[in-house]
Amino acid sequence: MPLLPPPSSLQLTYLYTNLPSRAQITPQRYLLIPWHTTNTKVEAMELHLQVVSQESAVTPTAELTDWHAEYPPQGYQQPPQGYGAPPPQGYPPQQYGARRKVQYPPQQGGYPPPQQGYGAPPPQQGYGAPPPQSYGQPPYGSPAPPPQGSYGAPPPQSYGQPPPQQYGAPQAYVQPTPPSLGYGPAPNIQWDGTQDAEALRKAMKGFGTDEKTLIRVLATKDPLQINVLRQSYNHRFGRDLIKDVKSEVSGWFETGLCAIIRGPLNQDVFLLYEAMSGPGTKEKVMTDVLMGRSNADMRAIKETYHKTTHRTLEHDVKGDLSMKTERHFLMVLSANRNEESAPVIPQQIDHDVMELYKATEGKMGTDELLVCNILSQRSDAQISAIAHTYRQKFTRDLETVIKKEFSGHMEQALLQQLRTGTDKAMRDAFLLEDAMAGAGTKDHLLTNRVVRIHWDRNHLQQVKGAYHHRFKTSLTQRIKGETSGDYEKLLVACCGEN
Repeated sequence: MPLLPPPSSLQLTYLYTNLPSRAQITPQRYLLIPWHTTNTKVEAMELHLQVVSQESAVTPTAELTDWHAEYPPQGYQQPPQGYGAPPPQGYPPQQYGARRKVQYPPQQGGYPPPQQGYGAPPPQQGYGAPPPQSYGQPPYGSPAPPPQGSYGAPPPQSYGQPPPQQYGAPQAYVQPTPPSLGYGPAPNIQWDGTQDAEALRKAMKGFGTDEKTLIRVLATKDPLQINVLRQSYNHRFGRDLIKDVKSEVSGWFETGLCAIIRGPLNQDVFLLYEAMSGPGTKEKVMTDVLMGRSNADMRAIKETYHKTTHRTLEHDVKGDLSMKTERHFLMVLSANRNEESAPVIPQQIDHDVMELYKATEGKMGTDELLVCNILSQRSDAQISAIAHTYRQKFTRDLETVIKKEFSGHMEQALLQQLRTGTDKAMRDAFLLEDAMAGAGTKDHLLTNRVVRIHWDRNHLQQVKGAYHHRFKTSLTQRIKGETSGDYEKLLVACCGEN
């Protein structure tokens, strides 16, 4: 059946069953694309499936390592009922542990789609997520199918110990997740920031301030451009852009502009330092910055924090947090998550699900650290598979279990990790609403959450779609109702609208 057979490797069987009604078109085209390989470069292959009825079952066999299927473009897909819910009827059948990528319709208005070159969506996606796809494109692919042979309960062993070939065991090399744009070494880009630097200086020089120009120039730059612009301003005028902005504007408008000028990495470091300095700790800020990050991003944050403060981030976290919450954050700071290229193995998912059950609903009291360890060590794709399987086995969402068994800072941190794996766009939609709901607006959270999301324009569009789907109003209209003046205009511009 394969039109282009790949080189020899592990033999896997893909059983395509329970086809939805939309798959009755003949012929149906599927692309099998390598997801993870070891030493063998696996070529893409095509399968043309003749589907004659919804009950048809086609069992092609191919020699390849882990792969995922990309399905033909479909219409708008409804999100699950709560995080981690199983796919509703009408979704394409997915392999065990598939990480379903919910696609949300784009919102009307705003800036036109970015053109090629700088100003276009960043090549790497924010915070370690797999590359999002625009509305109408295939959902993100599922990982490898289960190997032949039965699976089910975890093998006998002592409580809490990983089974053979568990995530922590030595495995074949997996490709590290690259850092998000702005978190790796700054490349030389073919973009000259001199003209924008001069526009900024002109907007702040002399009597009065041209706030409109500040917004226009700063809100539209990607992380690489903002780095060049900041340096160009310093080289051209011998001045510090942040200091000049602080001398001209104030309030949350100033906070938002400075957050953009610092760039995503330096702003994360600034927020962490601010959150742990002085009386009290801003737990939500720490959770926003640290939970659900890729190993590469986490290492960049730790290194930059040390260079900036001359202290390790672990040292300051130990000084501000305590007990099990401290240990949870230290797990995260170890930057030892499974990479996104690591396979999703059914037996290991089942083991994690049973361990989570035994640590929460299956016993008196809660083994908090076991839950923290699993969600801090697994990749986003593995967390998605865990949430899906937990729902299948126990008919309850893992999110509901966490809310019941945990509280306070640890609950919010665990939910952030879980939602990052199950639906990152909806996660951010809820974070934005959290900053605006209730009496008064949590401007500090709102400003930094909008700025953080705006760096990745593809993800931003998904967040706007998720927000509209969940809250039945546009994100920008909601922001306009909670803010005013230049502060409002800046946040709206960061959302890609004017």
